[in-house]
Amino acid sequence: MKRSHSSSLIWMHLIVLIYGFTAILGKLIEMPAIQMVWYRMLIAAAGLFAYLLYKKEQILIPGSQAIKLVGIGLVVAAHWIAFFHAIKISNISVTLGVTSSGAMFASILEPMFFKKKIDWLEFLIGIFIVLGIYLIFSYEVNYKMGITVALIATVLATIFTILNKKYTTRFHPTLISFYEMVGGVMGISVYLLVVNGFSASFFSPSLSDSSYLLILGLICTAFAFAVSVDVMKELSAYTVILSLNMEPVYGIILAFFIFGQSEHMTGGFYAGTIIILASVFLFPVIKRRREKLTKKNQHIGKRF
Repeated sequence: MKRSHSSSLIWMHLIVLIYGFTAILGKLIEMPAIQMVWYRMLIAAAGLFAYLLYKKEQILIPGSQAIKLVGIGLVVAAHWIAFFHAIKISNISVTLGVTSSGAMFASILEPMFFKKKIDWLEFLIGIFIVLGIYLIFSYEVNYKMGITVALIATVLATIFTILNKKYTTRFHPTLISFYEMVGGVMGISVYLLVVNGFSASFFSPSLSDSSYLLILGLICTAFAFAVSVDVMKELSAYTVILSLNMEPVYGIILAFFIFGQSEHMTGGFYAGTIIILASVFLFPVIKRRREKLTKKNQHIGKRF
C-alpha cells in the first residue's frame, strides 16, 4: 500500500531513531565488538533473506557482482567493529559526535573514487567539521583513543557508502545489503578461525545479550533497512538526507536519558558537536539553494 508523504516522513524519522538506538545497544551488549558484529550480520542476513523470499525477489546474482558485494561487506563489518569498539572505550556521545563528520571525508574521498573535481562548498563544510573535531579532541582528552577509533569508523563508513554508489546500481538495495551481510559474516569468521577466536563461550551469549542482539540484527538492521528503502520512494533525496542527519542527535539524547551521568560531557564537546552537526545540516540547504541559483542563471542565459 502506498504511503502518504506525511506518513513516509514519520516512518523515516522512526527509522532514524532506530538507527540512533543502535549505539545504545552497542553499550548494553557486554560482548566484544567483533563478536557483536558477527552476530548482528548473521541475524541481519537471515532476516533479509526471509524478506527477499517473502517479496519473491531475485536472490542469485552473477559471481563477479557477488564477489564485489561480499568485498564491500568486509568494509561494512570493519566499520561496525570500529564503531562499537569506540563506544566501549569511550561512550556513545563521543562516538556519535565524531561519526557525524562523515560529510568531510566524503568531500575528500568521493572525488578520488569518481575522478571529479573537489566541490568548494564541500571543502568549506569540511573545514568547519575539522574545527568541530579539534574542539572535541581538545576538551575530551580522556577519550582520545575512542575519538581516534570513531574517526576510523567514519572513514570506513564513507568508503563503503561510496563503493555502494559505484558498484551497486544494478540490484535491489535489500539484495545488496543481504550479500554484504553475508560477506561480513564470512570475513569475520575467517579471521576468528585464524586467531582461534571461536570458543564455547562465543556461542553461548547471556540471555540479555541474546535479546539485545535480536533487536540489533532484526529491528535495527533488517527491518529498519527494508522499511527505509520503502519510504524513500515517497521522499525526496533532500528530505532523506536531512532526516538521516538526525541520527547522532537522537542517539545522544537517548544515551543521556538512559545512561545519565556517564554520557555527560564538557562544554567543549558540545560546542564541537554543534559545529559538526550545524555544518552537516547546512550543507544540503546551501547546496540546494546553489543548484536553484545555477538553474536560474542558466535559464536567464538561454533567454539572452
